Amino acid sequence: METTAYSDFASVYDMFMDNIPYEEWCEHLCRVLNRYGISDGLVLDLGCGTGTLTSMLASKGYDMIGVDNASEMLAVAMDKRDEEGLDILYLLQDMREFELYGTVRAIVSICDSINYITSPDELKTVFKLVNNYLDPGGIFVFDCNTEFKYRELLGDQTIAEDREEGSFIWDNYYDEEEMINEYRLSLFIPEESGLYSKHTEYHYQRCYLPEELRSMIEEAGMELLGIYDAFTDDEPHKESERLLFVVRTKK
Repeated sequence: METTAYSDFASVYDMFMDNIPYEEWCEHLCRVLNRYGISDGLVLDLGCGTGTLTSMLASKGYDMIGVDNASEMLAVAMDKRDEEGLDILYLLQDMREFELYGTVRAIVSICDSINYITSPDELKTVFKLVNNYLDPGGIFVFDCNTEFKYRELLGDQTIAEDREEGSFIWDNYYDEEEMINEYRLSLFIPEESGLYSKHTEYHYQRCYLPEELRSMIEEAGMELLGIYDAFTDDEPHKESERLLFVVRTKK
């Protein structure tokens, strides 16, 4: 069975992503936001997925809005919200054309969401929307995978994991000329009968170079405050796997 990205995977996403240090990421994001005077108020999590980070930021005192275009992922996020008793607004929207009721103090977009926008023109649109929905002087923090990661660590590699709750095989193909990484994800999910059902999803991410992103940020009317080796305050190096960009709208 072939499905769109993050449909069948949504039910097991958190299980297979338990190696991501969300708590450390949340603490660092809070430090960055506090550095620019944002310790509370409305914050948008753009590409929020199952809402793990959204919930953590809400627990830190931010009034959170989560936007994602995968209804299955948002269903998991809303279940978490209800279980944790948090007040989070989740919106089923494509980040390339998201709409809010007003402006927010900050926007975060973490864990490859930017890389999933494979068209540079569409990413420019995302940045313009971000600029439109941020308060004057508002902060935009996003991460992205690096060329080193796609070329040296993911490209033409197979990642597999087998657990009692399910298994996956993740095949990667990186096109250096197009700078597109194709993920073919095969999921084996146990059924009540004891048998496993196989589901196949295809994901595509684009590698963006820092200079490309800088140009898009400036074209959208924002200023780039810094690029870091994510999630630290260190400068990027040649083997950085993920970069963190801190951007501000003009006051």
